[in-house]
Parts: sequence; structure tokens; C-alpha cells
Amino acid sequence: MSDTTPDTYRAVSLTRLDRGAFRVTNAAGGTIDVGVTESDFTPVELLLAALAGCAAINVEELTSRRAEPTSFDVVSEGHKGRDDTGSRMTDLRLLFDAVFPEGEAGDAARAILPRVLAQTHDRICTVSRTVGLGSDVAYELAPEAP
Repeated sequence: MSDTTPDTYRAVSLTRLDRGAFRVTNAAGGTIDVGVTESDFTPVELLLAALAGCAAINVEELTSRRAEPTSFDVVSEGHKGRDDTGSRMTDLRLLFDAVFPEGEAGDAARAILPRVLAQTHDRICTVSRTVGLGSDVAYELAPEAP
């Protein structure tokens, strides 16, 4: 079992609801459904959402200190493929479309946006850094109940 130190430990749990339908629950009780039906998020879409969400939270926090955006959208995309090593996502990209109001505050937010994107990519966003640097994922069976 991994270290569950409160300052660093993060976890979600997944429960099967039906064939191909699952619910993910976080420590605060928030839920999101994942599965294979048209309305469910697929696991790959959740990965893309995690990339966009992590980066957007950081970029929005830093730029909105200068000016509140009038619109703020992020498209997270990539290609799902298979090669000799198995299935994976390639060519991952986050496309930011942030619009700030005219004036000095908006100019300041626009001016720092390229630097904030670079910092988010290079050191701030835990999700994209984990994907980019790679991290092994252990698959283990839970101990059997007595």
C-alpha cells in the first residue's frame, strides 16, 4: 500500500453501477459517472478533462489577479491509438482561449498569459507533469476479507 500521509495522499474510489457503468467518488463526496454509454465520460475523456482542469485552475488563478476574464475556455485534445506497446494517447494539446477586458488590467492579464502557460506546463500542473514525465501505475488486488 502507498503512503497515505495526509499532506500528499490523494485518492478516489470507483464503484460499479451496472455493466459498463461506474461512479467515481472523491473524499469530499463529489461524484462523476464514467462508462461506455453515450452520455458517460469515458476514461480517456476524464484524462483530457483532468489535463484541462488542472491547467485552467492554475492559469485562471494567476491571470484573474490582474483582470477577470470575459470568457475563458480550454480545449483538451489528442489522438487515441495503438502501437506495438499497446493503447495510449499521443499528441496531447491544450488550447486556451482567454479573453480579458480592454484597459490596463486586461492588458496586464494578456501580457502574463504566455509566461503563465509556460510555468503551468513546466512546473505547476501536477496532471500534465505526471503524464509528461511518466509515472508507473501499479495494478494490485485488494487483500481478501477474512
